[in-house]
Amino acid sequence: MVTFPVALQVKLESLVQEVVRQMLTTSPALHTAPLDEIEKAVRAAGQQVQERLTEELIQASAAQVETEWPRCVVCAERLRAKVKRTRRLVTDTGEVSLTRDYYACPAGHGGSFPVDQRWQLSGHAYSPARAAAMVWLSSLLPYAEAQEVFRRIGHWSVGTTSLWNETHYWGMKAHTDHQRQVDQVSVERVVLPPAGQDTPQPQGVSMDGGMVHIRGEGWKEFKAGVIYDVVPEETEDPVTGDRVELAGGQRLDYVAVLGEPQSFGKAFWALAVQRGFPRTAKTSVTADGAEWIWNLAADYFPDSTQIVDGYHGTEHVAQAAMALSPQNVPAAQAWQALWRNALYLGEVDRIIAPLDQAGLNSESHYFHHHARRMQYQTFREEGYPIGSGSVESGIKQFKRRLTGAGMRWSRPGAEQMLVLRSAAMSGTFDTLWQNCLN
Repeated sequence: MVTFPVALQVKLESLVQEVVRQMLTTSPALHTAPLDEIEKAVRAAGQQVQERLTEELIQASAAQVETEWPRCVVCAERLRAKVKRTRRLVTDTGEVSLTRDYYACPAGHGGSFPVDQRWQLSGHAYSPARAAAMVWLSSLLPYAEAQEVFRRIGHWSVGTTSLWNETHYWGMKAHTDHQRQVDQVSVERVVLPPAGQDTPQPQGVSMDGGMVHIRGEGWKEFKAGVIYDVVPEETEDPVTGDRVELAGGQRLDYVAVLGEPQSFGKAFWALAVQRGFPRTAKTSVTADGAEWIWNLAADYFPDSTQIVDGYHGTEHVAQAAMALSPQNVPAAQAWQALWRNALYLGEVDRIIAPLDQAGLNSESHYFHHHARRMQYQTFREEGYPIGSGSVESGIKQFKRRLTGAGMRWSRPGAEQMLVLRSAAMSGTFDTLWQNCLN
């Protein structure tokens, strides 16, 4: 059983008492001070306590690491301690000093700081925990806004350049690790369960695209997808306005790729495998009418029920109604109301027939092409989602970080941020971070 060193315990307790004494000496009337002064004094004292305790503890821990006597990675000879060096380290509990030994290979193969390697500090001013907070917040907010959050809420001053540097460094690692995982997964490698042993929880996927400005290339499309558990949710019926239970999505996981559908498809499939989508008994693909989406659905999710997003269907109904009666707005509105009801009943032929009779082939083609994907009454009765709001919301969240005023990205920078942003949106950032550390 490990016991804490008594001498170190006494020292730590003494440090805390010393800080408290300093605070009360500096502010002897603190017990009668206004609230804001109490908060300021206690926060300053608390920061001192955190920094001094951290410094003492990491110095003690570093000494234990160095007793393990490292070996050269080239020749396996024991390294020799050559000189002590002190560095500053910004941790989650404050900025501290760390003194550690530099070890060199007697055969001349170079050397290292074992403590830095063990704690993954090489080349960085920040501890992994502090870096994780910087990268996570920078995946949610532009650097200037993240800087302000750290200042106001974290009471910590950090420059936007430092935020960018850490995000860029760890973003490269995250992107590389994500690509490695994608490359390890293929349709052929997936082992499906025996008949009758599929996972009963229904799952759905949705896909869509958005635009991001790439320096030297202009606006380029990124493609995003989301996988979710399909569960009944109380909502408003789009036809009657009544409160009803319709299929919705929970436990959402996102992925986004800057590139062609083929690259996105591989990344999306890797996420689907991770979620157990291929082993799920009841699945669906709900999206707009973009052809690349349905091509990927056919390639990767051939057994899933395909559904055109109901909102996009009603948009095409409105366009078709105006095309049928361009000079008569009341008539167009009447057609739209009639067809909208027919659409949600799955009676697509009632929309197609008058369009074909009027020779509006371009308008009717959409409904001919997607008729089997627009059987909304049947889909709702069978518990399938008929809306793709989860991915459309996701696209907005990606764009909120990548398409702010004046934002221009290098291609690698955008690719890295899409990986980080996906993890933050999915609630899997901690897992991504551990993969980067490992």
